Amino acid sequence: MSIVGVDIGGTFTDLVGYRDGAIITSKTSTVPADPTEGIAAALTLAGCDLAAMDELIHGSTIAINTVLESKGAKTALLTTQGMRDVYGVGRGNRPDAFNLFFHRPRPLVPRDLTFEIAERMNAAGEALVPLDPAEIAKLAPKLAAIGIEAVAVCFLHSYANPAHEVLAGAVLRRELPGLFVTLSHEILREFREYERTSTTVLNAFVGPRVSRYLSRLEGFAQNARFGGQIAIMRSNGGTMSAGEARRAPVAMMESGPVAGMIGAGRIAQLLGIERAIGFDMGGTTAKTSLITGGIPPIEEGYVIGDAFTGQPMQLPVVDIVEVGAGGGSIAWCDDRGGLHVGPISAGADPGPACYGRSGVEPTVTDADLMLGRLNDARFLGGHMRLDCARAEAALGKIGQKLGLDRMTAALGVATIVDSAMSLAVRAVSVKRGIDPRETTLIAFGGAGPLHAVSIAREISIPRVVVPKLPGAFSALGMLMAEWRQDFVRTLIGELGKVGMQAAATAFAELRDAGQAALARDRLAAGEFNFAADLRYRGQEHTIPIAVANPQDLATATDETRARFDAQHDRRYGHAAPDQSIEIVNLRLVVIVPRLEDTIGRWLAQPWQPDGDGAAAEQHRAVVFEDGKRPVETRILWRPHLPAGSEMAGPALIEEANSTTLIGPGDRATIDAYGNIVITLKDV
Repeated sequence: MSIVGVDIGGTFTDLVGYRDGAIITSKTSTVPADPTEGIAAALTLAGCDLAAMDELIHGSTIAINTVLESKGAKTALLTTQGMRDVYGVGRGNRPDAFNLFFHRPRPLVPRDLTFEIAERMNAAGEALVPLDPAEIAKLAPKLAAIGIEAVAVCFLHSYANPAHEVLAGAVLRRELPGLFVTLSHEILREFREYERTSTTVLNAFVGPRVSRYLSRLEGFAQNARFGGQIAIMRSNGGTMSAGEARRAPVAMMESGPVAGMIGAGRIAQLLGIERAIGFDMGGTTAKTSLITGGIPPIEEGYVIGDAFTGQPMQLPVVDIVEVGAGGGSIAWCDDRGGLHVGPISAGADPGPACYGRSGVEPTVTDADLMLGRLNDARFLGGHMRLDCARAEAALGKIGQKLGLDRMTAALGVATIVDSAMSLAVRAVSVKRGIDPRETTLIAFGGAGPLHAVSIAREISIPRVVVPKLPGAFSALGMLMAEWRQDFVRTLIGELGKVGMQAAATAFAELRDAGQAALARDRLAAGEFNFAADLRYRGQEHTIPIAVANPQDLATATDETRARFDAQHDRRYGHAAPDQSIEIVNLRLVVIVPRLEDTIGRWLAQPWQPDGDGAAAEQHRAVVFEDGKRPVETRILWRPHLPAGSEMAGPALIEEANSTTLIGPGDRATIDAYGNIVITLKDV
């Protein structure tokens, strides 16, 4: 089987493929106006004929960027009469208590575009007020007249009985065939009215733009005579078909970053690392996630944007903390003369000043080049020459504002961006009660290995691992991603007392939904894993516990109770075996493995260098702690280094798609699999 993964970032487009038993790679600039041009260039660079491939896996940030940039469709919301303000009011808590300027999440749909419909279901799914389809038909011309492009339909208790939503959706799709219609039960059949409404609105808001993007991608593949399957990365770490992505684009919110964390999990398993922190620094953002036992954590709730004021999304997402810090992040001064870096990025166009295009603002990449940490002749394997003079000019301007020489200004930029990224690493470790001294940082992304050691030293992480292909590691992770679909049904009742028929019905509905998803994507079989969200009565939050059949909830519940008590004790340090346990939701995860074992075997292959390492060694002055005192540093070419090679810092290990910086006194080893393992001094 031949397969290719393409990760389109804000600055670069990365490609990793598996063809005829070999790994192929390439990296090229992203084309914001038409990302398929970047895909075409990456395929050409890799010598890859798309027509000869069986599957194309793609990750993109288009969905989340649409929300963050507020560039979505003009959207209307249809809700139950009397429920118009649920979405606008949101939750009654004030999470950012000491912020005088705090504001609640601003709805993507304003109140004047929220329409009440005379219908009502109760929590048992019984119709109290029937829906009149004529009311929807009468509303349709009004929606068209005001230029509505997408409609979100979220009726009260439709998770229990979606009949009214189904009817409303049928009328809207008949009356307005060009409208993007999202029905809440098609996205999320779970209680919590506000979060369900927000998730439905998010799907509608990004739907038209994502649909156009996917159509362009499918058109590109068709023109390339590609006859295989297109798979899209999901936020939960799995993949889905392009058709499913077009129907539920909200599942693509973290499509790009999650793949790298999947790969980091495999590296952690390979090296026997119980607790690892995946760190991915690209051109626009830096992402980090705590990985335990080789598995990135999945959260059922997520916020798009700021943690306090962003848009809630109630779908499974790999738990990632992201900051606007990358190689293209722009350095700037505030009115008081303070130096800042990001979150605005130069992106791929115009890019950092040193790219020699139209960019003139100083960026992190410009600073790294000036500090001697990047090789102007070897960037992207020599395919892109960096302009040192432009980098010096850009940093010279900001240095003048600060009263600093250019080199000191460059060091300041690098130090500030490292501090910003270390806060993200703290957020997934220290803030969650994890001692960073007991973790290992797995660094990837084009800029990740260059900044990883500084970040690790900042928060006392003793070891850094840089895997093979770090600059295209997220694209490699796509080749290990499984086809995955998550389903949920709200099922309220006490463990052991819930009706057997109700439990059996919930299991059957989920199983049927899973089978339908497999059939829709033309997959023969999958692995079905059920879990129940449980909590002690009186609690708000739940813990998912694996269950196998209705009896685990209704009759033979001893093992389920024991598993919940044990998990509660592990998570919170106490359990209450004498308390009653409440069932809230039943979940199903359907998985179909892909090439995980094949790529896993490639990661575990004994490392074979390309040539004689001694012939590739160079030397260059590199700035570490003092802009006026650069240090003579060894420059090594990674593909030439044999397994078992050891080197003491200061050193730079260069390769085609990334550069690894080793600080003075730190030690690095090429392990048996070709990973760079760095042990920090005095940590």
